[in-house]
Parts: sequence; C-alpha cells; structure tokens
Amino acid sequence: MAVYSNLMRLQPVVLVLCAGAFASVSFGQSPASQAADLQAAGIKTVQVSKTDTMDFPAGGTLRLENSTGDVNIEGWDQLGIEITTIKSGKDDRQMQDREKTLQQLNRVEITAKQNGNELVIATRYPHHRAPPYISPLSRVTNFDLEYDIKVPRNAKIFVRHDAGNIYVDDVTGDIDAKVRQGLISLRLTGDAPRAIEAKSGVGNVSSDFPGMQSRHLFLPFGHQFVDSASGAQSLHLRIGFGDIIILKAHDPKSVAAPPIAATPPR
Repeated sequence: MAVYSNLMRLQPVVLVLCAGAFASVSFGQSPASQAADLQAAGIKTVQVSKTDTMDFPAGGTLRLENSTGDVNIEGWDQLGIEITTIKSGKDDRQMQDREKTLQQLNRVEITAKQNGNELVIATRYPHHRAPPYISPLSRVTNFDLEYDIKVPRNAKIFVRHDAGNIYVDDVTGDIDAKVRQGLISLRLTGDAPRAIEAKSGVGNVSSDFPGMQSRHLFLPFGHQFVDSASGAQSLHLRIGFGDIIILKAHDPKSVAAPPIAATPPR
C-alpha cells in the first residue's frame, strides 16, 4: 500500500482572513510572493490550511506524535480518515513582516504516513524556552496550530501532545493520551463498562462514569480516577498540568408526536 494512498483532492492553500474579506494564496509561491499578495489585499491575519483524506486500516490506530495546539478527533461512519491542519500567526504584530511570518509557518512540518496498521501523524516545529517569569521548563511557539481529524468510530487513538487541548468525540476504540499541559476532554457514547485510568499531576479529573477517585497524600494538587472494570474500551489518560474531563454523551430524547385532535361529530 502506498504511503500516501488516495491522497486528497484539495491542494494546500494559504488562507488569509480579515474583517469581512479573505484571500487565497497558492502554497507553491515563495514567501516573498505570498507576502506581497497579502499586503496588496490589506490582510492582517495569515492561516496556512491543508486538508488530506487517506485510507485507514480496518481496526487500526491513529498515532499523533509531538502535536501541539488544539486537537479535535471525531468519530464518523466513513472508512477513511480526513485530516485538516491550520497553522496561524500568533498575533497581529507578526503581520508587520508578512514574509517572515509565512517563512515561520512553512517551517512547521506535519506529515502523515501508514506504518503497518497505524497511521502516524508527526509534527516538527521550531520552539524556544519561555522566559523565566512564565516557567523555567515551559516551551513556547510563535504560531497557533489546530488539527481537525475525522476517523472511523472504532479506531484506536494514541496521542503524545505537548501543550494545548485534546478533544475526542464519539470514538469507541481504546484511547491512550498523554499531554504535558492543557486539557484532555472525551465525549463517549453508550453505557458499556470501560477500563479507565486517568491522572493529572496538577489539576482535576472528572468523569460521568463510575470509578474511584484519589488525591496525593502529602501535596495539595494531583488527582487520579480509576475504574478497573474490564470493558470493550480502555482509556489511559495522563496530563502534567491541567484537567481531564470524561463525559457521557446522552442520546437525544425522542419527541412524542403531538396528539391528534378529535373530530367533532357532525
């Protein structure tokens, strides 16, 4: 099977948005040419957007490595996978030098390839240490990144995430997620028992499903939630700084048909 099988119909484009207007710049242009087009259009915000569709192995695993920013994973009824990534400049000040901003965004590399029964999405990006007044251990970037991914509902999910939020909606396969700082939020369907092990180093864990909660014996932070029941789905969640939320999706209630008015006798 080809590494990029059934690669998408949409070509990469640079989407640039402003109040009430937008411009599209070819991804194949040089940063200088892109910047000139943006400046001529009076654009203030740059986004580099790309959408791919790929085959996904039956019962396979989606693996995200070194992701950052916001990750939205949604289960759907299709057999393949759709991946949309959006890279944005951090703030309007970067637009003072559009060419430099585009060069920085183009340095953020996101690749997707199949490795056995796994589809691996890997991210490479420049970063630097945060100023000491933020955190001596923090890393910051000069861009925002968003992943919008649609996968078959029974796909397994494996994520190793730096900073940002992970949202998973309506996926029935096993989920293994580890985040340095941010948020892990799951929205799950059905009442089947699940094996859950969720732990926050500094933060809280909340779950709509039954289980045992515990906190650190000697420190005022740290929270763990465990449900050791064996089930069809296994959840292994870890976050260093931030919260974990596990929600039970409620099916919409059926709406009763309005009563039929009795026909008065003639």
